[in-house]
Amino acid sequence: MGSASSMLTQYDIEEVQQYCNNLFSQQEIVSLYERFCQLDRSAKGFISADEFLSVPEFALNPLSQRLLKMVDGLNFKDFVAFLSAFSAKASVQQKIELIFKVYDSDRKGKVTFKDMLEVLKDQSGPFMSDQQREQVLSQVLKEAGYSKDSYLTLDDFIKVLGQSDIKMDVEVPVD
Repeated sequence: MGSASSMLTQYDIEEVQQYCNNLFSQQEIVSLYERFCQLDRSAKGFISADEFLSVPEFALNPLSQRLLKMVDGLNFKDFVAFLSAFSAKASVQQKIELIFKVYDSDRKGKVTFKDMLEVLKDQSGPFMSDQQREQVLSQVLKEAGYSKDSYLTLDDFIKVLGQSDIKMDVEVPVD
């Protein structure tokens, strides 16, 4: 899977489709490959963090710095797998797994109060004081049965968020 869209074979398309649990159609995968090639300006077969920042919607996202850690150096298959969590066909669990990775920036498999506070700060910016953020987060954790000293695992995230109707859908334009 090189840098030119003509290099994507039917076998490649089917392999990527399987890799992302058939969440994208073959036509969507071809469109994603064309977009991947546009982003991969150096034509090395992977996307750097700087190249990802050229996507305006990504650059404007308050969590972009955390997401960059997840996407830096992605090849095409991993690029599609990353985007699959945003598919309307993705399960709630797949979406929660991505959210957990955003919070678990040190990749230790647990999210601390500090991790959650940092994400809340990224999202709220100057509109909330540190004290307000701590109060809100402490209350949310208390209502969910956790304390400030708790750490949350992926299973905890699934338990807490699994009942919600998480919307993270992105439409893949197909030519």
